Amino acid sequence: MSQDADRVINGSFGELWEDGEWQENINSLTAEVEISKSGLNLSGTRWQKHKVTGLNGTGTASGYKVTSKMIQKHAWAADDRGAPVKTELISKLADPEAYGHERVRLKNVKWDSVQLANWTAGQEVEQETPFTFEGFELLDPIEAE
Repeated sequence: MSQDADRVINGSFGELWEDGEWQENINSLTAEVEISKSGLNLSGTRWQKHKVTGLNGTGTASGYKVTSKMIQKHAWAADDRGAPVKTELISKLADPEAYGHERVRLKNVKWDSVQLANWTAGQEVEQETPFTFEGFELLDPIEAE
């Protein structure tokens, strides 16, 4: 495969969809799966072997505050009205010069915190919201032609 700088993906064309609704004010998204392993010492080798014992999905969505939707969605936490809201997130990364676009669905997302106030005079209000998830699915992979 030849090296083609034009095919490097630019994050400016990233999108976040929550339960089918585009979150147009998001400008950054991270999601990763931490793989937990146990070390095993087996006979016949000096190498320590590793067994996967668990997975932990975490991430953060960042962007600009435009509405109070996130506070309203998680008002249940303030007065014990039910269980945490589970949601589905789809990350879409699409650069017109890339080999295609990539979509990843994050399953059983639960937001970790709700920002009630965070502002400074003369500056746009930004929000950073961490979350956990339980599973993912690669819906559309990017593959070289």
